[in-house]
Amino acid sequence: MTDIHLSRYQSVQHGYDEVFTKGGEPRAHWRTLLDHLGRDMPDTMRQRVDAVERRVFQNGVTYNVYADPKGTQRAWQLDVLPFILPASEWSEIEAAVRQRATLLNKILIDLYGPQQVLADGLLPPALVHGHSSFLRPCHGIKHVDNIALHLIAVDLARSPDGRWWAVSDRTQAPSGAGYALENRSVIAQAFPDLLRELKIRPIHGFFDALRDSLMHWGRHCAARNDGELITDDQRNEAPPLIVLLTPGQYNETYYEQTYLARHLGFPLVEGGDLTVRNGIVWLKTLSGPQRVHVILRRVDDEFCDPLELRSDSALGVAGLTDAARRGNVIVANGLGSNLLETGALLGYLPALCRNLLGESLRMPSVATWWCGEPAALKAVIEDIDRLIIKSAFPQSGQEPIFGGDLDATARKILIQQIRAQPHHFFAQETVRFSHAPIWRDALQKQQQTHQHTQQQTHHETPQPTAQQAGLDAATVGLRVFACATPKGYVVMPGAMTRVAAGPDTRVITMQRGGASKDTWVQSTGRAQPQNLEFPHTSVHELVRGDTHLSSRMADNMFWLGRTTERCDNRARLLRTALDFLLNTSAEFRGSEWSTVQGLCQWFGLLSETDDVTGELSDAEIELELRMTVVATEGNGLAANLQQLYRIASNLRERLSLDNWRMLNQILQQNNDDLLPSLADAVALLDRTAGMLMTLSGFALDGMTRDNGWRFMLIGRRLERLQFLCTVLQHGMGMPVHSGLEWILQLADSIVTYRSRYMAQPEWHPLLDLLVMDDSNPRSVRFQLIGLVKYLDRLALVHGPCGGERMHVLLDELQALNVERDLHCGSIALTALLSKLSNATVVLSDQLGLQFFSQTGAVNLNSFTRA
Repeated sequence: MTDIHLSRYQSVQHGYDEVFTKGGEPRAHWRTLLDHLGRDMPDTMRQRVDAVERRVFQNGVTYNVYADPKGTQRAWQLDVLPFILPASEWSEIEAAVRQRATLLNKILIDLYGPQQVLADGLLPPALVHGHSSFLRPCHGIKHVDNIALHLIAVDLARSPDGRWWAVSDRTQAPSGAGYALENRSVIAQAFPDLLRELKIRPIHGFFDALRDSLMHWGRHCAARNDGELITDDQRNEAPPLIVLLTPGQYNETYYEQTYLARHLGFPLVEGGDLTVRNGIVWLKTLSGPQRVHVILRRVDDEFCDPLELRSDSALGVAGLTDAARRGNVIVANGLGSNLLETGALLGYLPALCRNLLGESLRMPSVATWWCGEPAALKAVIEDIDRLIIKSAFPQSGQEPIFGGDLDATARKILIQQIRAQPHHFFAQETVRFSHAPIWRDALQKQQQTHQHTQQQTHHETPQPTAQQAGLDAATVGLRVFACATPKGYVVMPGAMTRVAAGPDTRVITMQRGGASKDTWVQSTGRAQPQNLEFPHTSVHELVRGDTHLSSRMADNMFWLGRTTERCDNRARLLRTALDFLLNTSAEFRGSEWSTVQGLCQWFGLLSETDDVTGELSDAEIELELRMTVVATEGNGLAANLQQLYRIASNLRERLSLDNWRMLNQILQQNNDDLLPSLADAVALLDRTAGMLMTLSGFALDGMTRDNGWRFMLIGRRLERLQFLCTVLQHGMGMPVHSGLEWILQLADSIVTYRSRYMAQPEWHPLLDLLVMDDSNPRSVRFQLIGLVKYLDRLALVHGPCGGERMHVLLDELQALNVERDLHCGSIALTALLSKLSNATVVLSDQLGLQFFSQTGAVNLNSFTRA
């Protein structure tokens, strides 16, 4: 290990150092990594750090810290160094987490069932019934195989003596498992040889177990109707439908939700995509309502059902509680599971474990006292200086208070509050977390980002931070995941290691600028996959086509196509206009330049003027166009690219990683508010047009030809047709002998024209190429043929959807006389272009009403119980 790597690494004095013993010797399971780093060239680590940051950026991995001005585009913070655990130590953690998940599941089943633990005095009734997360409408809900917790996370911390303690449990809608999988995919590329040398266990099998287990219980649900078994004739032969319910793209972990949906193959849905009829949950799709059997939710308990739980919720599904009560849908995790997340419960777990499982609790929880018991209240008040005071009930909104931080007056006030309402408080012993190495420059960048956020809030001046590279110690904690299977709980052989924003931080939270690490669990040998013996997909379960395409998803696909094309059109039009200013002197510009200005005004890229040729100087026009390239408001390019990003964010689970990386690159290269020079603006537009062309390639060559793809192509064809009609209408208003090359450039057809005619552009061959030539993907006829094709395909299932009008217009186009009508002053062509332009608006509205809002398209009264 080189001195520069360890020059400022300070081993912890009063806590546990994960890497070094008290004598300063590296622990055995860290020695290989330290030796590996010691053999590296000085720049190698910097390259790894850059590669990790680049990968996170390209993959679009985000985490929304609500105070961060970057909002939903804040990059996920991942340290380049993994956190390593030996096999022997992990086996103890694994057994403890498995036991804990089993125990918590039994507690939850009992509390919403017979409540025997309350009758036996193992839990105070006031602690349960006084908690706002105890949902009385959920009492009596039965769970298949008595599994209410399908996915659970446990936050662990290591005490100074080296033992692991459970700090908290995440039982409602645990987050982090998807980030752990993403962390592994990124860090594995930074240390591929080391990963193999240390025999690190893979973690993808955990997600296979989760998916297969939910599918198993989904089949069980599909075989029942209102809790009763149905006959083979009644049973739907299609596989059970599992969906992932998200609060939406503004949720802090929305990226993880889309990542999991894509990895597991579950449709990502919002509350509005689902409806309940006759006690059954349905997904509103273009092909009709599809019954939902399992909902893997990331929506908090009380927001899941505005009918029975929280009336002002717009995130849930009205009637979901009733559907779960009837046994017609499995909600994972069960409604009401947030009750178990109260820290006041931790002090009762040892006795509950002995009573419910007949064994001792393998991993202790951090020492906890609920002040609702007189003895605990007395002990807390006497020792308040070394405790953390927390709220037992979330409805109180009390933030954690460190007793040692209070002065005499504040301490007295707090004690008065506790005495007045002792049931509302519990206390925990202060946990001194362990420390693990992070790479210093990466951590400092994260700290600076967090500090900058705080300084913006308080109007402080940023302070400079040293940038010397090397190892540093940071506070860490583990979040370990377990999922239920028919054979018991399975623990992910890894975790999400959370890193505090600073070395002295007493609370680790991602919302306060924390980072993460990949967690490596060593194996003693070659790990064998666990066979859970699930049934294989039958012939009757084979699926072709996107039967689960929701109306919201179809809407987003349609506008993804339109907005992608709109961005391309604006990039090309701006490039054409700036090219005139860059390469053509004012005295040599004619009506072509006036027409281009008119088009820029038509599409909102240039402000309207009374006299286009005289009111604005070239310098003023140039400045406005350059601003339009980078402006994030209005109709400019950057604004449309941001809109494209927002739409694509709603489709992340349907977009390939390569597709998303290109989208991310396009947005980022146009995310600079600095005004570019004329030459730089043209270069930026060149790159953007090329990248948008690549994006189109993903759609044409990499996406399955299902209805989602068709709606995307319909959107693109509509937008391109509208743009072509507008350009040609403006162009045909020029004098007959005007220059036409700019129109061909704008329509990306100049190469074809030159290869065919090898002459200056003329109206007749130009209009033939851009209007009549069905081999040109930029022609009017090509767009119409495609629209008719896709609309006819939709009509086979959904009935007439606007294709009839497009058939008529295509016939009118084909009826044009090539010799008579393809010229600059053609009345017939001008009229047809106007009809086509108007028809695109009408068709867009019709598709929205028929498919996206489902106005008159779906009769909910016709839903069956199949």
